Amino acid sequence: MRTPKPASRGLIAFVAAVIALAAPAGACAQEEFPGNKPIEMTVLFPAGTSADVTARVLAEGMSRQLNTNIVVVNRPGAGGAIGYKYLAAQTPDGHHIVWNSNSISTSYHAGMLAFDYKAFDLVAQVQVETPLLVVKADAPWKGLREFVAAAKANPGKITVGNSGVGSHTHMTSIALFRAAGAGVLDVPFGAAQVIPSLLGGHVQAVVQLPSALISHVKAGSLRVLAALSVKRDSAFPEVPTAREQGINVGAELWRGIAVPKGTPKKIIARLEDAVRKTVANPEFVKSCERMAVNPAFLPVTEFGKVVAKEDAEIAQMMQLLGLKKSAN
Repeated sequence: MRTPKPASRGLIAFVAAVIALAAPAGACAQEEFPGNKPIEMTVLFPAGTSADVTARVLAEGMSRQLNTNIVVVNRPGAGGAIGYKYLAAQTPDGHHIVWNSNSISTSYHAGMLAFDYKAFDLVAQVQVETPLLVVKADAPWKGLREFVAAAKANPGKITVGNSGVGSHTHMTSIALFRAAGAGVLDVPFGAAQVIPSLLGGHVQAVVQLPSALISHVKAGSLRVLAALSVKRDSAFPEVPTAREQGINVGAELWRGIAVPKGTPKKIIARLEDAVRKTVANPEFVKSCERMAVNPAFLPVTEFGKVVAKEDAEIAQMMQLLGLKKSAN
């Protein structure tokens, strides 16, 4: 065989370069993910809230695992609908993720979204939060049974605050007192108003998440009557669950990561691995303890089962309450 002339070698190199440039862009992006491009995390809650703070700790840990910057952008409003609509419109390349929660189901079934949780690909569950029934420290009730007895003796007169119509705390409160066979007066507030309203005596109890309560409980101004989850909350291990007190209610608020539908599976797996390693990191665990939330990693398959189950339960509850609507 004759040795190629210099001109021939140049032609071969040129053809090889053209073939390389013609390779599918998606394949290259998938192999290189995340590359030098930052990832944007949409947070559905205002800056400074416990959900926002936890999201930022998660983003920092994932940044280290992925060797790229994860930029947190707050897009609150409309029960999460604003952030969900934004994410659904983004390119499914792994560079846009959302810190999501049960709110995807409440927003959809309330008619604020034209799509449900299936419009996204799930990545992993990160944490759960336990709704709690709380009263002022000087209230006459020491436990859930006493509170329920008072509600039954005074139907419609005991007032219970929550974070707003259709919120997770609202749904949990309704489920609790329906299971107990007691009629209370639900009083929806904005999340920031719930605890001040209880401390000010405007309501007699609230259903709220631990992060909003823990400082007041430690200060001795509030008392927790029950954890409304399947097991006791780690921030209040001495407080029995509603089930332990004879009422069959178990609800948790989950939070996790999702991406636009159609994101390549290899990219989802890369993100899932970054979440898993971050949640297992002692630094993240300690941060969750400070915020009174519970690390609870679930891989995408198990997470999907949780979301589907919760969606069906939320749809049923909102239908029962007359809150279920069709999106325009």
